[in-house]
Amino acid sequence: MRARRPFVPDRRSPRLVRATLGDRSELFTEAAGPPPAVYGERWVHDGRRSFRSFEPGRSKLSAGLVREWSGPVPRVGESWLYLGAATGTTASHVADLVGPEGRVYAVERSPRPFARLLSLAERWPNLLPILGDAREVRELSALVAPVHGVYADIAQPDQVAIVRANAELFLDGREAAVVLALKTASMGRERDPAGHLAAAEHELASAVELVPSVRLDPFHRGHFLVGGRYRPGRPAGRTPLRLTRSRGARPARRSP
Repeated sequence: MRARRPFVPDRRSPRLVRATLGDRSELFTEAAGPPPAVYGERWVHDGRRSFRSFEPGRSKLSAGLVREWSGPVPRVGESWLYLGAATGTTASHVADLVGPEGRVYAVERSPRPFARLLSLAERWPNLLPILGDAREVRELSALVAPVHGVYADIAQPDQVAIVRANAELFLDGREAAVVLALKTASMGRERDPAGHLAAAEHELASAVELVPSVRLDPFHRGHFLVGGRYRPGRPAGRTPLRLTRSRGARPARRSP
């Protein structure tokens, strides 16, 4: 369908826009792949380009933007490492934001959602699926080049330590970014969500120039978007990870 009013560019990215459909203003990303919809999202066209609704109820990054996240957003031409890509809902929007000249290394450890992620990558050529465990950073190093940003959505008790380990190994440059969709329900019952957030911020602060975290309620209960710009030359002092058995990370094979 066509938007009834012109798209209004969002200040955070040239590939992120707002459009008014009826009486609602919604976020859209400029599609880096062709239809059909990835997860039932609305597509609109302005005569030259196609845009996909970036729904806060389906994406924690979108929810953060709706809640006025002031931190890093993937930029055109950048490369990002996405930990916990699942079926590719948000990963496809990150691929939209970096555009055809950028790339997204999308890591997922579960074979079932990975199969759908792999299928999606056939239409999004800048989305590079990797079947692997975000904890196995050394194995991932054979498949992932230095990146401008790390985005993580992983439901692990030590999710902050996992993000730090990947940031230390893969981030490159003074404008490198860390964005974590913090799931406090996965971090134990000894603290409430605010306590888990404070602990996560403390753990990240020695390596990341933090911006104000944003709570993602009511879209994602108990979640926060946390992060900022990585500080090169000031490593966080990696928290030891309890490595699980793994079959080894391996890149997706694209069909010819």
